[in-house]
Amino acid sequence: MLTGVVLMTYGSPRDLDDVGAYITRVRGGRAPDASLLAEFRRRYAAIGMSPLIEITQRQASALADLLGRDYLVAAGMRFSAPNIAVAVGSLVDRGAGRILGLILSPQYSPTLMGGYDQALQNAAAGVPARIVRAWHLNPAFIDVLASRIRGALARYSDGQRDRIPILLTAHSLPRRVVEREPEYVDQLRDTAHAVAARALLAADQWSFVYQSAGHTPEEWLKPDLLDVLPQLAAAGHTDVVVAPVQFLADHLETLYDVDIAGREQALAAGIRVLTRIDAPNSEPDFVAALGNVVQGELAAWDLAVRRPAWARA
Repeated sequence: MLTGVVLMTYGSPRDLDDVGAYITRVRGGRAPDASLLAEFRRRYAAIGMSPLIEITQRQASALADLLGRDYLVAAGMRFSAPNIAVAVGSLVDRGAGRILGLILSPQYSPTLMGGYDQALQNAAAGVPARIVRAWHLNPAFIDVLASRIRGALARYSDGQRDRIPILLTAHSLPRRVVEREPEYVDQLRDTAHAVAARALLAADQWSFVYQSAGHTPEEWLKPDLLDVLPQLAAAGHTDVVVAPVQFLADHLETLYDVDIAGREQALAAGIRVLTRIDAPNSEPDFVAALGNVVQGELAAWDLAVRRPAWARA
């Protein structure tokens, strides 16, 4: 039996004219006001539009090559084309007898990501389908991020290396979401701790901070990257490394929020060099980590299917 794997992520606008419609879909049908739309158009223009869809498609192609002939892999977006329904439909049409959905965010929140599961089940239309939940502590994935931190630090001399602050970042959230589902933030922090340990960072060298807070008046989680950078400068640091633990491909939150807004804040505060680790994108070590996640989940799925009904209750 062929197994279909669909890699799922948010998606991105097609071009500047599509930004308003894309944000409206992300916001559940609520169109952005004129000032918010103008701001997002400015940001997408500044990065030359998001490469997220193309990167996800490259990840899917590389994963298909890695997994071999018993697997089919497609990329499906939640809020833009090609959407999850199209991706799943293509897998079924090509002969997939079951579908595994893998969200390209290693931490899992039923509140934030339940829409992926619903879209997967709706699209599967009778074909057995299962979604991978949290894989935030997968050792191969942890190694991917830790190796990039070590690479960023390798440019410094032995005497400097241990003094460079490392900021492990995740997307900020409204506090109301966290109060309803604190386990999600626990997963983010657990990933940060595992990556720091694997990268052999001293406890006083790294911090876990948030980035990319939304444009709403409610309280968002702190500390925020843009607030922490001036604090590090005031403490005498001139170089900082930023390592997202949640973003697995380059898109607006890395290319603009860190590379442009973060660097502008850092330079204004007196930090000389802000380095963001390379995103995993479709690099071979990350594709291998995705393969490890898929194989582990399929083994668990097969075990559950083989179990007698009374043991599954």
